[in-house]
Amino acid sequence: MTPRERIEAVLAGRKPDLLPWMPITMMFAADHAGVPYRRYVTDHRALVEAQLRTAESYGFDHVSCISDPVREAADCGARVRFFDDTPPAPEEGVALLADKTALAGFRKPDPLGGGRMTDRVNAAALFRERAGGLLVEGWIEGPCAEAADLRGINDLMTDFYEDAQFVRDLFEFTTALELDFARAQVAAGVGIMGVGDAAASLVGPKLYEEFVWPFEKRMVDALHAMGVRVRLHICGNTRPLLALMGNLGADLVDLDYLSPMGEARAAMGPGQALLGNLDPVRELKAGTPASVTAAIARCHREAGFPYVVGAGCEVPRGTPPENLLALRDYARGVAP
Repeated sequence: MTPRERIEAVLAGRKPDLLPWMPITMMFAADHAGVPYRRYVTDHRALVEAQLRTAESYGFDHVSCISDPVREAADCGARVRFFDDTPPAPEEGVALLADKTALAGFRKPDPLGGGRMTDRVNAAALFRERAGGLLVEGWIEGPCAEAADLRGINDLMTDFYEDAQFVRDLFEFTTALELDFARAQVAAGVGIMGVGDAAASLVGPKLYEEFVWPFEKRMVDALHAMGVRVRLHICGNTRPLLALMGNLGADLVDLDYLSPMGEARAAMGPGQALLGNLDPVRELKAGTPASVTAAIARCHREAGFPYVVGAGCEVPRGTPPENLLALRDYARGVAP
């Protein structure tokens, strides 16, 4: 099987030749290629080269366009700070929607209009030319995460209680924005779309079910209609949300280390493909090859099949190469 075929088999519920291996690497990949992170997030050619070199060195089954969560917000006009060797971030205290009445006048930016979204689309197109048998992964923000980038996380959390209609209106905007962005990446050649909705882990099951889940579901269904697989990635403690997440229909669900694999399997059922979920810092970065192998074996045992090897979140920069190679060796040496 090619790497792409291996992943596709698992997502379709078929046994692959080997366990798929799909870690998230951003700063780790930039460091591996000797690329300052500011260049990694602003020049798609640097991102593609770093991803391809890292995938080759560590035997990944995919490459990814992921780099930072503020591409869409920047193109909407948000003030974003860039740093030499760490990810860009929204300016503190000056959220684009600090005045929520401004939402009425918002216009969606064009993903092909030459901004930061266009740079990611260009990465997808370049991957299509160069990735060979690797699965190419695009990336968009989920409705709640993007809303937090535009409104500010603290104000958004208050809005759930004080202005429910505004939250729904904002989620309508962010969902439409992200689906436009996704459509451009799919046209450029991605085979799976990552949806990162970290802020959703902060709202609790009641608000998640009432506000967030319907828009995530709409997003997953629309992505499937585009002909692309969906990888759901919600950082943090999602234990109270597991059953709801399992009902979204995502092809692959990432689990952070705070959400036990066994609970996820019980909540999501036997058909859901799961990825993860060893602790990226304490177990992957600070461990040894032997302890990393034991940790991923535990995750695999609790998850059963279908399963994809990866950490609970991004591989931290400074992770010893031998620890990452231990994950590769597990994926290549254990029956799926």
